[in-house]
Amino acid sequence: MRELKSINILAIESSCDETAAAVINNGRFVRSNVISSQIELHKLYGGVVPEIASRKHIEKINQVIEEALKEADTTLDDIDAIGVTYGPGLVGALLVGVAEAKAIAFAKNLPLIGVHHIEGHISANYIEHPDLEPPFICLVVSGGHTHLVRVQDYGTYEILGRTRDDAAGEAYDKVARAIGLGYPGGPKIDRIAKEGNPDAIKFPKAKIDGAPSDFSFSGLKSAVLNYINGCKMKGETYDPADIAASFQKAVVEVLVEKSMDAVAKYGLDKFAIAGGVASNSALREGMKKACEERGIKFYYPSPIYCTDNAAMIGAAAYYEYLAGTRHGWDLNAVPNLKLGER
Repeated sequence: MRELKSINILAIESSCDETAAAVINNGRFVRSNVISSQIELHKLYGGVVPEIASRKHIEKINQVIEEALKEADTTLDDIDAIGVTYGPGLVGALLVGVAEAKAIAFAKNLPLIGVHHIEGHISANYIEHPDLEPPFICLVVSGGHTHLVRVQDYGTYEILGRTRDDAAGEAYDKVARAIGLGYPGGPKIDRIAKEGNPDAIKFPKAKIDGAPSDFSFSGLKSAVLNYINGCKMKGETYDPADIAASFQKAVVEVLVEKSMDAVAKYGLDKFAIAGGVASNSALREGMKKACEERGIKFYYPSPIYCTDNAAMIGAAAYYEYLAGTRHGWDLNAVPNLKLGER
């Protein structure tokens, strides 16, 4: 693994509804990782309200950074660079983190490194797996993203496939709402699915002509809604646990099949998952089994590094720092930033 002298990165993440800061040493060692979540606040609305998220970031960001420095037993004088998520995400939320990072970098005359949010999720795997180095295939699954990525080197990525409509996590949230579980849907469906029969209902798995690595979950979501409406129209009862288990089986099977096809296509023996849905127990078990059957090394982060956090941004920022990536004071939030763009 390529290393210079000991490098400490102060990282900031504010792309959605978590205000987070972390101090990361040499891209792999977490000196601190502080997260202020807004989940309880947004539960009232059944999803994230962008304006509320932005205001809450403004309230919390200074104290989260101060807590991260304190937990790391350090000060800004010991920091070598500032890393911050600048896209993709909610524009107002991103702007809070970017403005804070620029202010600190300017005041302390430190390098400023903008980090792509998905690159951060991929890099979360480096934190707990010292043996993991590129190249490998990574599946990034969250509320806003479903990407199948070939990690060619640190900071060098090729997107093999992505969702054409709903992200996997977004489908989880919508199905959870439909069967009365509420927000956030992912953990709740994962929990109730353990009580249901995954073969009770056969839901469709989308295949896209000419794009074997792309995903589509909108049709699956609609099939669940149609099933529920059909039961109501006929006066029939339905079991939410069976729906959750059958829906989850359809999602996991698609994710596993396309991921294993990509690993085989490129002849790699390392595969990783990342993002909020990567903490889903059925997905982990399905991927682990598939990798074991094929002799592939399987990597995944602990749940704390699957959801949005700043430690993963610090890990990504470290390798960008080594590559010479530096951003100026004109760094701006880019809500639709594509992976690989600078």
